[in-house]
Amino acid sequence: MTIDFEKMGGLVPAIVQDNTTKNVLMLGFMNKEAYEKTVSTGKVTFWSRSRNELWTKGETSGNYLNLVSIKNDCDNDTLLVRVNPVGPTCHTGTDTCWGEDNVGSPMDFISELQDFIEKRHEQMPEGSYTTSLFRKGINKMAQKLGEEALETVIEATNGTNDKLVYEASDMLYHLLVLLTAKGLRIEDIALELQKRHDPQWDRKRRMEKAKA
Repeated sequence: MTIDFEKMGGLVPAIVQDNTTKNVLMLGFMNKEAYEKTVSTGKVTFWSRSRNELWTKGETSGNYLNLVSIKNDCDNDTLLVRVNPVGPTCHTGTDTCWGEDNVGSPMDFISELQDFIEKRHEQMPEGSYTTSLFRKGINKMAQKLGEEALETVIEATNGTNDKLVYEASDMLYHLLVLLTAKGLRIEDIALELQKRHDPQWDRKRRMEKAKA
């Protein structure tokens, strides 16, 4: 990766983003030495302009920024640093340097859950319920999804909202397992729904059927 440190006199801005929530946590500056130390240690290090020295975030507070990845922008002079933060990022004690709470949307967890399920599919650890589902094969997984869907319908028509949420969660989990086994992602479902949200979608579908 080529970084243009000379454009700003040896420094480049480093935008720090939480890898999970995607929230921006802070902005710092790196020189070549800070960048290299960040990469070698896995702890985000900046160049402190006020102290005129290297500064590893968390070295005194313990609130480290554990490096996930670094990307350069199109001009090679600004870095996007994705991290897993330990504790609050700002020296004032807030999650971000803008005083915001570093929380993500619960919807983001669906993708994280499928990431976890995919790891189960790759590693197939013993004693895992998810592993047992994969070993039973597609037909059994589909059957189990159908059973969970039926239980969801029963709770929707004759149960309570709490039980409906519980059963719907079971159904969604088993759908994620089935999608993973078929090499698909929940994002594929979201994209399909997004296409259908287009006001012209139904007309396009009818035209495609007419051509067939």
